[in-house]
Amino acid sequence: MSTSAADELLFRPVDELAALVRSGEISSRELVQASLDRIEAVNPKVNAFVDVFAEEALAAADAVSPGDDRPLAGVPIAIKNNVPMAGKRLTFGSGFAEGLVPPFDHNVVTRLRDRAGGIVVGTTTLPEWGIQPVTETRRFGATRNPWDLDRTPGGSSGGSAAAVASGMVPLAHGNDGGGSIRIPAACCGLVGLKPSRGRVSMAPAAGEQFLSSDGVLTRTVRETALALDILAGHELGDASWAPPATVPFLDAVGRQAGRLTIGVMVDPPLPDVPVDGDCLAAVREAAGLLENLGHTVVETAPPFRSAELMVPFTAVFGPMNCSLMLIASQVAGREPSVDDMERLSMWLWETCRGIDSVSAYAAMLQLQGTARQVVQWADQFDVVLTPSLAQPPLPIGTLDPDREDPREVFREAGHFTPFTPITNITGQPAISLPLSHRDDGLPLGIHLLGRPTDEATLLTLGAQLEAARPWADRRPVL
Repeated sequence: MSTSAADELLFRPVDELAALVRSGEISSRELVQASLDRIEAVNPKVNAFVDVFAEEALAAADAVSPGDDRPLAGVPIAIKNNVPMAGKRLTFGSGFAEGLVPPFDHNVVTRLRDRAGGIVVGTTTLPEWGIQPVTETRRFGATRNPWDLDRTPGGSSGGSAAAVASGMVPLAHGNDGGGSIRIPAACCGLVGLKPSRGRVSMAPAAGEQFLSSDGVLTRTVRETALALDILAGHELGDASWAPPATVPFLDAVGRQAGRLTIGVMVDPPLPDVPVDGDCLAAVREAAGLLENLGHTVVETAPPFRSAELMVPFTAVFGPMNCSLMLIASQVAGREPSVDDMERLSMWLWETCRGIDSVSAYAAMLQLQGTARQVVQWADQFDVVLTPSLAQPPLPIGTLDPDREDPREVFREAGHFTPFTPITNITGQPAISLPLSHRDDGLPLGIHLLGRPTDEATLLTLGAQLEAARPWADRRPVL
């Protein structure tokens, strides 16, 4: 197989690739070798991988035979380096976590690799502890956007997004605690779905998580639906879970959308946050397309506009990240210092240490009250449309985590991503779609918010938009 043919192969949908392996038209070894070759050629420019498991991946590929009917059998995939894989280093993007080598696999690894047959070729980069919406770390350097190497691929699942967008793997795992799947999807021209709270189990290490959900980065809505069918479902011991889907999510991709009521919200919930003109134009373009497809489009304002919500959000988001720092400190046998971690991480660590249990619980109650308010407001619509981001992908270095004033960096990060965190608070599903791009080719995402546990409508509508204005053939030139 020529290099160009192998590169082209990796841009094909995962179900097509699995079908080629199943039929014997191509071997899993050939697919995985193509992925490893592409990583060797492209990763030095993009810096999307923490570790690459070449020999192990090829050995796993050799164990996949024609006729294997698992949905990802023999297809190379990547896992974000913030979930456990037995015997692999778990860095969370930080040098302070170098000693972490978990003895067990996360549920998403078990499902994507063992149950679905995907071949894990490596783990991907993220900002330190997953805090930032850009993927730039002191320990691993900056991960770069394949569409413009001077810009960020977003975060925190930036390595996974860059790996898929550049054709190193066709699908990669991500997770989303404030937009961390949808932000890099918007930056890199991909589909990024944050599933409903409790849709994907946090097993075996956690029973539930208020803000965060696991998912994937893909090029098409169909691939995202296929992956959600693989990942969805509770595991024994979960503290809570979303109700099971009545039909496979993949079926939602082919069904008729009907006439939906779409609320269009272009003002962010945070006050005094400007929205870039290109991001606004992308939403207006999407709204016009939705009207042409027969939907009712209604202008709406956010249910609140207040910066005060950042206080309780930080009080819940911070400990979610700081609990990981605590695990690393227990392994290291000492607390972190500014020599171990970036200034932004140290600021969050010190902030968390100042939050007592009563204040943390009060913050959670405040977020739950806000969630109830937002869900009741959103119930007048089938779907709400917003920009994915308030700005196009930022230049590398804009949100430097080692800047002198980390509080200001955290505030600026919120101004870059004001539309995404609200569904982490409410638990609603939300998806970013690469419907538009700037004149220079830089992707611009649109953001759809669904009703609680209703990923199916988002997938149906996303597939309808994709059919009307296909995007999967767009790819960066590296």
